[in-house]
Amino acid sequence: MSLLGNILWLIFGGFICGLAWLLAGVILCITVIGIPFGLQCFKIAGLAFCPFGRDVVYGGGAGSFIVNIIWLIFFGVWMAIGDLIAGLILCVTIIGIPFGLQFFKLAKLSLMPFGARIV
Repeated sequence: MSLLGNILWLIFGGFICGLAWLLAGVILCITVIGIPFGLQCFKIAGLAFCPFGRDVVYGGGAGSFIVNIIWLIFFGVWMAIGDLIAGLILCVTIIGIPFGLQFFKLAKLSLMPFGARIV
């Protein structure tokens, strides 16, 4: 079932979402300071391409918390708002609810990606 969900996800917007995260990662990796943030964008892009059948496990220590606050201020809020809007639009129809829930998963990860693992 997750294979079918991921195929439909890619066809109906997931591919564009994943490409957006990849582009953000490439732009952030241009500078040395942005490399850790760009790597987190690549992690989120991996989830954005195939979210069905995968889950996010949150953890980390004080270092992750501090970097997550910096991420939240500069990038996370805006990226999460975009994912939330897409999720709300998809949840209008019954067929779109599973896809909207995946966008909500991406929105939560885009708020605090440091210290999170995708399993």
